[in-house]
Formats: sequence, structure tokens, C-alpha cells
Amino acid sequence: MITKLIPRKVFFTSGVGTHPENLESFEVALRDAGIEKFNLVTVSSILPPNCEIVSKEEGLAELSPGEIVFCVMSRISSNEPRRTLSTSVGCALPQSINRHGYISEYHAYGETAQDVGEHSEKLARSMYSTWTNESPLKTLSFPRSSSVDERGDWMTVISAAVFTI
Repeated sequence: MITKLIPRKVFFTSGVGTHPENLESFEVALRDAGIEKFNLVTVSSILPPNCEIVSKEEGLAELSPGEIVFCVMSRISSNEPRRTLSTSVGCALPQSINRHGYISEYHAYGETAQDVGEHSEKLARSMYSTWTNESPLKTLSFPRSSSVDERGDWMTVISAAVFTI
């Protein structure tokens, strides 16, 4: 029996992590986002038809530690003191729930959370519109921004759309 891996639900989350080691700053960001317990597989930009947007709490309740979990993730890291790091995932919802939408990821140095949020929505809207020749029903963004401290420890900022099958 072949089972298709089409997500039924999606939730959005973000996190910031700081640590003297780059990899561990990423782990701390995953913890802050609540998704550190999973084996994350990054995927591209499709919001499946009939995929329900749920709260982070509801989505996490459906997942188990160690589970392979698919997500669209925006990630940025730096250890340059006072450097602003920003990430966002944007989402374009389809006009009809029976069609697919788009999720975009965007990250930047020196931009605000509002700036990257607007840019990720613009990307998702554009990807949707060029496919359908219509505007999406609605666009959303889930940005996060933070600045590296004076000591220059590594910082990672993430934003993610996390799928449940």
C-alpha cells in the first residue's frame, strides 16, 4: 500500500538562539520555536490543498519526539556584534481550499521584522498569482528579528511553517 505524504495541517513558529557555538545557537533557536525534538526535513513552497492552519500548540500535540517532520524554514546566523538578523515565512492562501497555496521563506541582515514580513508576503503572493493569474484569498507572514549581543556570541533566528501528516 502506497501512502501519499500530503500534510493535513500546518502551524507557524519562530525562534531565536544565542550560544558561543554556531550549531548550538541553531539548537537553541529550535528550542525557542518548540521544534527541537523532531528530525526536520526542509521542503519547498507548496501549501497543500485542504491544509488547515492550526495553532502551534495544536500542531505540536500531533507530533512525537524523533518524528520526521517536514517544514518550510527561513534561517539566518551571525556572530557580528550588534548585527540585526531577521527571518520570515509568508503564506498565500488559495481562493479555493481545494487548490494549493504558496509558502515563501525570506531572511535578511539589517532589516526589521516588519520589512521581512512584508517581503515574504510579497513573495508568496507573487508565486501564487503567477500560477493562478488571480490574487490570493489572503496573505500572512510570520517574521522574527533580533540583534547579536555585544560579546559576539553566535545568534540564529528562524521562522518556520511546520506540517503534520
